[in-house]
Amino acid sequence: MATVDLSNYNPDLVGDASGKKFAIVVSDWNSEVTFALLKGAYETLTKHGAKEEDITVKHVPGSFELVYASAHIMDESDVDAIIALGCVVRGGTPHFDYVCQGTTYGIANLNTQADVPVIFGLLTTDNMQQALDRAGGVHGNKGVECAVTAIRMTEL
Repeated sequence: MATVDLSNYNPDLVGDASGKKFAIVVSDWNSEVTFALLKGAYETLTKHGAKEEDITVKHVPGSFELVYASAHIMDESDVDAIIALGCVVRGGTPHFDYVCQGTTYGIANLNTQADVPVIFGLLTTDNMQQALDRAGGVHGNKGVECAVTAIRMTEL
């Protein structure tokens, strides 16, 4: 269980996002959560110097589609990093396991195949409250953490 605020970070360690291009792929499923993650990521990128015109946002239906959209962006766009944001809440069927595993493996695989880092911003929670706690709630906003990670990864 997370015990820290995901939005609490040292801005001096982040670096400068000026002149860099970012793509954010966000799942529309569980939009109460994912759109809050998107807001956190977007605001963090601009706070650290990224221009709005250098941030592309693409919406996909669900978390499983994050992999395809990220791969497509890698092939078709000139970006320095991609942030993949989604939320899967455990239910009473194995669907949760398949979506989480497929998305995790897909994004990990993309990171081994290209020079563009894909930042893993998939919340996998047991219930909606845990997701909300990580999308601007008591544990901060995972979208902020993903944007910080994206900026830092562009500096490798």
